[in-house]
Amino acid sequence: MDLSWSFAFHPPYNLGMNGQWFVLVGFRHSVVPGWGRSLWCLMFASLCMLFVRPGWAQTIATPETGVLIDVPSPLTGRDVDQILGRLSQIAVTSKRGDASDNGRTTVVLRLRESGSADQVAADRPSENKPTRDSNRAASTRATAFEDALKIARTISSADLKRVRVVAWVDGAVSGHDVLLPLASETILISSSGSIGDAGRFETQLDDTIGVLYQSIARRRALIPSELVDGLVDSGLEVAKVNLIDGESSFLSGDSLLADRADGRVASETTLANAGEPLVLDANQLRQIRAAAAVVDSVATVSDWLELKELQSDDPRSINQAVGRLVRVTGNITGSRVRRWQSNLAASIDSPDVNTWLVAIDSPGGNLNRSASLAASLADPGIAIQSVGGWVTGEARGDAALIALACQPLLMSPEATIGGSGADAMSADDVRRQSELIDMIAESTGRSAALIRGMLDPSISVHRYVHRRSGRVRYATSEQIRQESNEDAPSDWQRMEKVELATGLNAAQAIELGLAEATAESLQTAASSVGLNEVPPELSDRGLVRWVERLGGQTGLAMSLLVIGFMMLSIEASAPGLGLPGFISLVCFAFFFWIKYLAGTAEWAELLAFGLGLACIGIEIFVLPGFGIFGVGGLILTAIGVMLMSQTFVIPQNAYQLGELTRGLWVALGGLGGCVLGMILVRMYLPQAALATGLSMGVPEANLDESERLAHYDDLMGQTGEATTPLRPSGKARFGERIVPVVSDATAIDAGQSIRVIQVLGNRITVEAVD
Repeated sequence: MDLSWSFAFHPPYNLGMNGQWFVLVGFRHSVVPGWGRSLWCLMFASLCMLFVRPGWAQTIATPETGVLIDVPSPLTGRDVDQILGRLSQIAVTSKRGDASDNGRTTVVLRLRESGSADQVAADRPSENKPTRDSNRAASTRATAFEDALKIARTISSADLKRVRVVAWVDGAVSGHDVLLPLASETILISSSGSIGDAGRFETQLDDTIGVLYQSIARRRALIPSELVDGLVDSGLEVAKVNLIDGESSFLSGDSLLADRADGRVASETTLANAGEPLVLDANQLRQIRAAAAVVDSVATVSDWLELKELQSDDPRSINQAVGRLVRVTGNITGSRVRRWQSNLAASIDSPDVNTWLVAIDSPGGNLNRSASLAASLADPGIAIQSVGGWVTGEARGDAALIALACQPLLMSPEATIGGSGADAMSADDVRRQSELIDMIAESTGRSAALIRGMLDPSISVHRYVHRRSGRVRYATSEQIRQESNEDAPSDWQRMEKVELATGLNAAQAIELGLAEATAESLQTAASSVGLNEVPPELSDRGLVRWVERLGGQTGLAMSLLVIGFMMLSIEASAPGLGLPGFISLVCFAFFFWIKYLAGTAEWAELLAFGLGLACIGIEIFVLPGFGIFGVGGLILTAIGVMLMSQTFVIPQNAYQLGELTRGLWVALGGLGGCVLGMILVRMYLPQAALATGLSMGVPEANLDESERLAHYDDLMGQTGEATTPLRPSGKARFGERIVPVVSDATAIDAGQSIRVIQVLGNRITVEAVD
């Protein structure tokens, strides 16, 4: 029978099953009746629907794009937050249907050996970066177990079911970084890659660590539990054994010893002897089917995972950088730190802000307050991807802790970090901040010993070189002794001492790994954290920022005091003039406001300053002369001015001594303005047309007779008796006459003998007769 077959391929039809498309293939046979052909077509279409993979058509049409994340090693707390934040964002995007057809996005975590050349090159922002990388590896040593466990639990949990996590072991992965491939859905490995010796940095292995390793490994079941024990505990012997009953398995520790003792082992291959770390290379991982493939390039990874593209992703750049600028200037006080922290917290609530840029120019002032702000910068939360810092002038004393909490940290070429500052910190004060210092060192990759040495000059920090590897680190002798075996000499050779007491310039800070690079402008600092332009400042009080900037101008405070005291002197010499007194009041108020915003003036200083001016006024207007009010007023005014220029009372370091000297010169300058005002009044005010009637010049002796109310010329030289106290004015008796008199600026009691020394019109001036 001649059979003539023809096939008809129909366009994809949406059959309404989860939105998937299917291709219906129909066929007909020339000899089959019409109803039979229809039946055969229906049966064949049903078979196609059973065997066609859901999403087949669209998967071919639009291949998936994966994300490649380079996992730094060692991991810091900030790295963990950034990676988890990126994975969380990818999971949310997948739920919205922005990923592939099956709703899952492939994320490849590339794990490389800590400090490898490729890693350094990839992370290097400038030519000074290699020193910083070596210091980071030396200071943090290895990934903390808690940090690795945090990532492992997340990527193996149901929270990321929309994300396909693949671990690409592209180097010798050791320490607790091993947890990441154990928790991944798929393991890929390069030909030179390996995993092992997970407990190498644990001085004393905790049983809890082994239990948690097994818990993570069971979620994926990629590596047998016996090998997981061997990866964690180097004291276990691990072997692959063939038993006499024909079974083949991996055994370790007591299980291996028990089967040997029972004679159940026919043959065995030792993978790691007791006391030797277990390291599984690419071939071994492939043999046990833990690694899915051996891949040596990004292109190979993309091909094996059937991805259209594998986009490299920096977890520090979850979104385009959108920043805010905060200026930490002047002295560190409680009120100013609370204002900065409040502004920073408000920026977190903004949905688009993910970067902070901190411009620092401060001598410090309070270690506890600086530590509080530094903690906010070192651990800002997942919403903030990067916290960059720029030291514009100085970050002395405790302000250095704020600067070192920023990563990256840039400095102006002439800037200074560290050294004595406005707060004289003791060794006990620094010791109480040990936990915070360790957290900052871990999150930024800087040396904790160097940070402590910058805060406490009594700590001696040396450069150490490893005798075998040549690795450089900065530590104290006590730290090296604690890490070394008492029965064996230390592997670290001590070199020169690092001088930290006087502070570091930009070049020295970069060499020690405390700063990343120099920056000439704020725009350069903003670019270092991925910002295209200088971000807006957090505080919107433009007038306050303007006054703070004016307060930083050299000589402005002294100029305000000189002008203020000069105008006060003019007002005292010509009462009622008004304008000099108003200018004096404005200058003094502006001087206090500047010092208050700078953090050096509080109400105690204002009280001393105001009380001193009040005493001087009493001495001028109420009790003329040079008595206790005049001397006390000058002393109180000088004390108020000096205290407004500093945050301490008695200097305890070189910086505070310099501040005391500058404050003293400011006070002397202000009092000099008072003297200058008196001279100007004597020289120019009597001749001024507008002030002729207000000048208190000496009356001429030949007053017009018509202006006199009485004639007292006959009393010149006569002796009499004071009938009232003269303070300085009062009354006195000359014979039978009682007349008003004025003393010669001395206090005269009632009943004391007096002599007339000057008669000017109606004014009789007397002196006491001893």
